[in-house]
Amino acid sequence: MKIKPTSDGVVMQISAKEAGLPERGAVSPFSIQKILVPVDFSECSRKALRYAIPFAKQFGASLTLLFVTQINYAVGEFGMIDSPLMEVQVREAAEKAMAKLMHEEVADTVPTSVQTRIGRPASEIAAAAKELDADLIIISTHGHTGLKHVLLGSVTENVARLAPCPVLVVREEEHEFLRG
Repeated sequence: MKIKPTSDGVVMQISAKEAGLPERGAVSPFSIQKILVPVDFSECSRKALRYAIPFAKQFGASLTLLFVTQINYAVGEFGMIDSPLMEVQVREAAEKAMAKLMHEEVADTVPTSVQTRIGRPASEIAAAAKELDADLIIISTHGHTGLKHVLLGSVTENVARLAPCPVLVVREEEHEFLRG
């Protein structure tokens, strides 16, 4: 500890060790190797991805981007819709959009893979986290309240309940701590 007199009083300087903080270059107590980032191609989910990239860099982790779509099967006026064909088309469109998102946001900065799934989003995200043995999920929320929240529900809220690992929720409008 160093104590220095100044014109305004006294400045006390303590080291990270004295303060009980990890020193620079110290090994992190966290072991994060796999980060799951659910995306829906909204600006809000892009923001979550922008948070995930520095996390992955800092911990030497890999990212898995996951897109889940829920198809509501309906009977048209001329009979059943060709569900398997529709699923194939949805999956192909999602894979193209995922490739574009990876190229625009991640490029070659961290090891990244993509997955697309069809089902109930919260359940599929939790299942993917379990299957991947994810250490962290970084997910966005639009922050709907009131009637919108009642009608739309909250995928993020349900993921936090179902997830087998910690969940970092990135809000659409929040105090920003990303630099650059």
